[in-house]
Amino acid sequence: MENYTYNSPTLQLEGLNLSKGSVYPVFLFLFFSYLFIIFANVGIAVLVFTDKSLHQPMYLLFWNLSVNDILGNSILVPRLLIDMLRPPSERLINYYVCLVQAFISHMFGTTTHTVLMIGLTIRLNRCRTLITSPYCDNAALFRLSCESVFINNVYGLTFTVVLFTGSIGSIVLTYTKITVVCLTSKNKSLNSKALKTCSTHLTVYLIMLISGILIITLHRFPQYSHYRKLCSILFHVIPGGLNPIIYGVQSKEIRKFFSKSFKHKKVLPSL
Repeated sequence: MENYTYNSPTLQLEGLNLSKGSVYPVFLFLFFSYLFIIFANVGIAVLVFTDKSLHQPMYLLFWNLSVNDILGNSILVPRLLIDMLRPPSERLINYYVCLVQAFISHMFGTTTHTVLMIGLTIRLNRCRTLITSPYCDNAALFRLSCESVFINNVYGLTFTVVLFTGSIGSIVLTYTKITVVCLTSKNKSLNSKALKTCSTHLTVYLIMLISGILIITLHRFPQYSHYRKLCSILFHVIPGGLNPIIYGVQSKEIRKFFSKSFKHKKVLPSL
């Protein structure tokens, strides 16, 4: 029979269940992925913020993506890396710190729309202390309660359906229009650029979409917790690493800036 500890201020994170031989390879992969995500996104965010010529709607979008990737990964990956090197019994986290992590991890995917979710979560009394995820999210927090979480599940699933329906619908509409323009336009250069940008963007979006759907689905099947944990990490790490490459490197203005910077550094030693 499961032991219950009511409203304990300290929770235990189950984390990743890795074999001894795979701990360090996974640790190094996540560590260097995190370094790249931070370096690339901070670079783009600082560039857009400081260069007045980039203060345009498109580059403000890049800036928002970069800040979102920095925040979403910084709240997850460092703590995950530390917990990987700890025995399971020492993977402890304060409940309110866990709430903050859950809010930011959901905000990463759905921004400020998750405010109501955290209002719904904090009202629940807790009788368990084990978080059955590598990091805190709403579904894992629901499982700490012995009360009915029917309202939470209804709101969460309804919001998810609305979010995905609106998101997928806008993506389909947008890319349908782009495809029509490409098919009717005789400008091969424009078509090539549009198709290149669209294909890479769709790839990242599909990875996030599939990972998100799998996380939500697998939360209902505890026996597949390992796959759910993998999907939850991919949901943060892959888009955070690919976004600066896709949106930053493909921008002529950003490429020109970095090109000028490297040329300037090469000239300085000779002076």
